[in-house]
Amino acid sequence: MVTPQEPSSLEQVQGLDKANLLVLVVAMQAQMREMRAEIQRLKDQLTKDSHNSGKPPSSDGLKKRRTTSLRERGKRASGGQVGHKGHTLKFAEMPDQVVKYEVEYCSHCGNNLRQVSAEGVEKRQVFEAPKVRLEVTEHQAVIKGCPQCGKQTKGQFPEGVTRAVQYGSGLQAQMVYLNNYQLLPLKRTCEILGEVYGHRPSQAAVMAASQRVGAAVVESVALIAEQLKRSAVIHCDESGVRVQGHLNWLHVVSTAHLTLYGLHSKRSQVAMRAMDILPHFQGWAVHDAFVSYWQFENCRHALCNAHHLRELRFLSEHYQQAWAEQLARLLLQMKRLQDTGQPLSEQDRQRYEQDYDRLLEQGLAANPALPSSGKRGRPKHTPAQNLLERFRTYKAPILAFWRDPDIPFDNNQAERDLRMMKLQQKVSGCFRTLLGADTFCLIRSYLSTARKQAVNILDALSSALHAAPFIPT
Repeated sequence: MVTPQEPSSLEQVQGLDKANLLVLVVAMQAQMREMRAEIQRLKDQLTKDSHNSGKPPSSDGLKKRRTTSLRERGKRASGGQVGHKGHTLKFAEMPDQVVKYEVEYCSHCGNNLRQVSAEGVEKRQVFEAPKVRLEVTEHQAVIKGCPQCGKQTKGQFPEGVTRAVQYGSGLQAQMVYLNNYQLLPLKRTCEILGEVYGHRPSQAAVMAASQRVGAAVVESVALIAEQLKRSAVIHCDESGVRVQGHLNWLHVVSTAHLTLYGLHSKRSQVAMRAMDILPHFQGWAVHDAFVSYWQFENCRHALCNAHHLRELRFLSEHYQQAWAEQLARLLLQMKRLQDTGQPLSEQDRQRYEQDYDRLLEQGLAANPALPSSGKRGRPKHTPAQNLLERFRTYKAPILAFWRDPDIPFDNNQAERDLRMMKLQQKVSGCFRTLLGADTFCLIRSYLSTARKQAVNILDALSSALHAAPFIPT
């Protein structure tokens, strides 16, 4: 951009003396460096997608790239494996009904066979869903007048029967299941129930059932939080969600057996403290190096290497950084060795860590520090320099899996737990109210934990509606 002090024509440039001409050249060189850096930054944004960065697959758009997966190719053939029993429809020992088809005439000569005894039968079974309809039970509380005192006494309705007309717990459980677990929007939830039962509930009825379950599972979710605090390893992640048209952040803390979701307007440690897990946690927290996690010094940290593999791929593909590809291969090789479960000597472990350090030195040599721009603050770093700095500063958290077999290589557990919540936004859009979003988080924490602990989802919902929610173990 030409400023008023700079020459704007060839005649003005020719009129400059040597000193001013040198100043102009130096200024233009600095400007060109800034422009090249800005162009490179924009090119980096365009070339990043889910295969070489932390961006979700949904952001890739319609143009999909044919790339090599970071997952290692399995050594077994596709399909069922040798010795796999398989699952297929089997004959029921006690069918609900039996229909016999008699033989009256011979299909060959036409002889009458009505009086001939059967030699056997060929059986075929059809599993069919019967046509269902809602069953309406009328509860009548008898009222009697006392001849002695003249006052009336009324029979007691069973627990849960509180209104003149209401839905039973079984149907309410199905409403909550379809809306909160299968992620159907309210309208489609009502529609499918209407098609199946011939009676379409209102959207308000589905919302009311969800609120009842949300209120009933508060104690169970609190127990989930307490068990997470005592876990040896937890996975943490966060993702943006829209509530009432505004960006909020959905945080998850989970293990293979427990899930806790929390919604907050902030992504930072303010939200993490509000969830009240990390401030008390003393085990291993696996995360993606987001700066707020490092504020919790009472726990040990392990970083997700799936993120690192994608970032190394980006540097290898778009910056032709040989060390990045070699470091990615080294991390995968260390993971393979750790997954075998075979014991490694301390000498072997140190040798691999020395290879790690050697590759970092190669990367640092290939990416020297940029010349100072003269501006205050931290100097700008290239993507390679930023990643190298992280690999050097956080070597121990990155290689935590290498030193402790109980520490996972990646943070896939938390990402899987977040994926279904992101799917909810794709199907149903944003949350219209903060209450609805908080209720959804409560129910999903409860149901996700129930599923991980092999508890039937509908049974868990029905128990909650009967004030006896599933208690996680």
